[in-house]
Amino acid sequence: MWEYTDKVQQHFLEPQNVGEIEKASGTGDVGSLACGDALKLTLEINADDIITDAKFKTFGCASAIASSSVLTEMVKGMSVDEAAKVTNEDIADALGGLPKEKMHCSVMGREALEAAIADYRGLILPMAEGNVVCECFGVTDLEVIRTIKESGLRSVEEITNFTKAGGGCGKCEGKLREILQETINETTDAPVSVKPKRMTALQKIKKIEEVIEKEIRPGLVKDGGDIELVDVDGDFVIVSLLGACKSCNKSQTTIKEYVEKKLRELVLESLIVEEEN
Repeated sequence: MWEYTDKVQQHFLEPQNVGEIEKASGTGDVGSLACGDALKLTLEINADDIITDAKFKTFGCASAIASSSVLTEMVKGMSVDEAAKVTNEDIADALGGLPKEKMHCSVMGREALEAAIADYRGLILPMAEGNVVCECFGVTDLEVIRTIKESGLRSVEEITNFTKAGGGCGKCEGKLREILQETINETTDAPVSVKPKRMTALQKIKKIEEVIEKEIRPGLVKDGGDIELVDVDGDFVIVSLLGACKSCNKSQTTIKEYVEKKLRELVLESLIVEEEN
């Protein structure tokens, strides 16, 4: 299980400034429901270019909600120029840190803020003019390059953690390695880790099926329950609990503390298990 700071838990359990500002001065829409994360940030800006209010709506995990919540608190009272300098690292730091696998949530917050400011100023974001590298999550080469430079990334896995690029079908991993190598060569002579991920998407699915069949199902069946693998989308594993497990009020504990923990231990530590709705 990932360890979340008290600040992350606070903003997840009691998110601030949830909603949407009517007749907003600037609006930033980033991500998409199809990709698993989406954020809409609206800003109210006065005649002196001061952000007087900020609200958000998001679809995503605890880190996405917490990142969006703390971002709205950060920017209220800032001038537009000051807010334009806020980075994803600033957002993560305000939360006391984020798990490396969840840094893309702070990046999404920064992107929404940039989009809202661009909307207020009537500008087109340069990142939107890049070439799409990851079709699964709509990430462009310019977004990847900037994140590599800003956060000092040194592996494809880190690129995925920060941008989600490469976290779906995996077809873009080769291109991501090329961009990584080229970007690092332009900026530093530091060594770069460009090894591909440990397994292909097909290998990952087969391994998940094997672990569920041999390691997870027997324990559930013993208690009158069962489990069915529904889908695997990148690192997201969708399952359906059956039998006694389905009606148990501790089903989420079973999902996170048993199923997810076992799959991370025996397959891949970045896997996220969710129950089918």
